[in-house]
Amino acid sequence: MGHSPAGLFGYSHMLGAFPGGQAEYLRVPFADVGPVKVPDGLCDEQVVFLSDIYPTGYMAAENADIEPGDTVAVWGCGPVAQFAIRSAWMLGAGRVIAIDRFPERLAMAETGKAETINYEQVNVYDALQEMTKGRGPDRCIDAVGTEAHAPGIKGVYDKVKQTTRMESDRPHVIREALKCCRKGGTLSIPGVYIGFDDKIPLGTMMNKAITIKTGQTHVQRYTEPLLQKIVDGEIDPSFVVTHEVPLERGPEMYKTFRDKEEGCIKVVLKPGMTDQSANA
Repeated sequence: MGHSPAGLFGYSHMLGAFPGGQAEYLRVPFADVGPVKVPDGLCDEQVVFLSDIYPTGYMAAENADIEPGDTVAVWGCGPVAQFAIRSAWMLGAGRVIAIDRFPERLAMAETGKAETINYEQVNVYDALQEMTKGRGPDRCIDAVGTEAHAPGIKGVYDKVKQTTRMESDRPHVIREALKCCRKGGTLSIPGVYIGFDDKIPLGTMMNKAITIKTGQTHVQRYTEPLLQKIVDGEIDPSFVVTHEVPLERGPEMYKTFRDKEEGCIKVVLKPGMTDQSANA
């Protein structure tokens, strides 16, 4: 990459080698800078996501350069996408359209006042063209990233290329978003990508004059202003939690999340929690 872009807990040696993304104890470097005092009256579930997915979703929406009344299309309805959806509304979107295939994720997006598209049932490009009267979304957000699932031959192509190490990621969403976005629109990419990829339509991007913004989230920049939005009641981030379990069940819940079982969207791991209290 040329430079290490940031220092992140639990995110490899490329990003600082700080262990402890999900652990009972962790070493806090620069403790006079990083920690923020949480006001009384807020529970853990309301503030824990300030460390990651809430700022990521908000920065994704901010990077999209949303103007009042814009139509915003969000690919993916996972945890980051759910915050991008709600952040888009806070930044003045007139319409938000969310794209996924899992019913529980689409339902949560609808709870966040988004219209939804199930890409296994309809063609995403055709649906967005119809919904925007041929214009295309003003702002597109790729909240999927490296492990995108695509129906048909496009999905097979990327899986074969990735398996044989001929490309690093499965960039289906980038391709589709560039095709769908209106001329002069913006593509924001909070979804994580790792390396070198294939068949990125740079000609589409250039000729449609699409602006692309991306990057690891600037968590320090957003922590305090987004905390204030929680205090002011603009958002309650706990909406995204579907499972609360003891820390010891972490490996099990990783599998549950990976395999999209039990309606799992976001897990909170609690050190010291018992299975009895988790089931209460």
